[in-house]
Amino acid sequence: MRAELDEAWHRTLGSGRFVGGPEVAAFEAEFAAYCEAANCVGVGNGTDALELVLEALGVGPGDEVVVPAATFVATAEAVVGVGAVPRFVDVDADTLLLDPAAVEAAIGPRTVAVVAVHLYGQMADLEALARVTDRYGLALVEDAAQAHGARLSGRRAGSVGVAAAFSFYPGKNLGALGDGGAVVTGDDALAARVRRAADHGRSDDDRHLHVVSGRNSRLDGLQAAVLRVKLRGLDAANAARVAAMAHYRAALPPGCVPLAVRPAADPVHHLAVVQVEDRAVTTRALTEAGIGWGLHYPVPCQRQPAFLRDGRPPVPLPVADAAARRVLSLPMSPTLTAEQVERVCAVLASVPALGGAA
Repeated sequence: MRAELDEAWHRTLGSGRFVGGPEVAAFEAEFAAYCEAANCVGVGNGTDALELVLEALGVGPGDEVVVPAATFVATAEAVVGVGAVPRFVDVDADTLLLDPAAVEAAIGPRTVAVVAVHLYGQMADLEALARVTDRYGLALVEDAAQAHGARLSGRRAGSVGVAAAFSFYPGKNLGALGDGGAVVTGDDALAARVRRAADHGRSDDDRHLHVVSGRNSRLDGLQAAVLRVKLRGLDAANAARVAAMAHYRAALPPGCVPLAVRPAADPVHHLAVVQVEDRAVTTRALTEAGIGWGLHYPVPCQRQPAFLRDGRPPVPLPVADAAARRVLSLPMSPTLTAEQVERVCAVLASVPALGGAA
């Protein structure tokens, strides 16, 4: 992509519009269309995107928001950021995605919203979750930071809930060359509130008047130009990830169990996550073979010190707690070759604890 990225840099440099400007406007239109939604508002990062959505929905002190315990802490940070309380619930054992039954059981008189995290590139069961949120009059928000381009029953991530938050952190499926984020929504009024709050609360008619107390969370023109280049190749990159994951599934030893894919889902495999019983032995074998690996995430949110309240112990959530001890992220990228997948799987097969040959 170097030539296209160089051209994007020179185009941005020539415009002199480094915050907002024509590149941001063009990217917002292109990404909204890609997500099959009416509006996209570029913001500073994915955490801001989620917090701005909650703020625009009127979520605040005294409210509770249901979130899965198995997620990156940013999901819960956004809830705390608007003064509300995250209510952590358990996840499905096969997919590690938000469990609709657990969501319904957690709803109380202060519950106002549910954040469905599309973890590891697969969309949560928004159909079942929407039935729950509709029944109780709650807002359904998508945390799509790991799911650019994913589909569920034919619908894109970002097109189902009242709004979706995306991250463009460099390692994402659609990543910038720095930080960035976006709010995608079909609600024009919600998009307008997000845009105003992200730009210091400015009036639509007079940039010197600030009608609400906002913040500074705007997408850089250069990052938008980069994202426009990368968006054109996103579907092909996602297809390469899908092929790599299919290869993993065919070659992994029995003791490396990949997460399930729901029949109606078309995931984009942001990460290649498996569950293993002896993670220490497994990761040592990978390290000794010169193969990188990661942990996403070894401490569930309800056990993070930042979210413990009033000295109370964390609530046990059996599936999330067990998964935190077993999850392991294998190498995954659009450039991963079949030979590299085979090498990873051969090393894993050499670990007796995984059912391979010693």
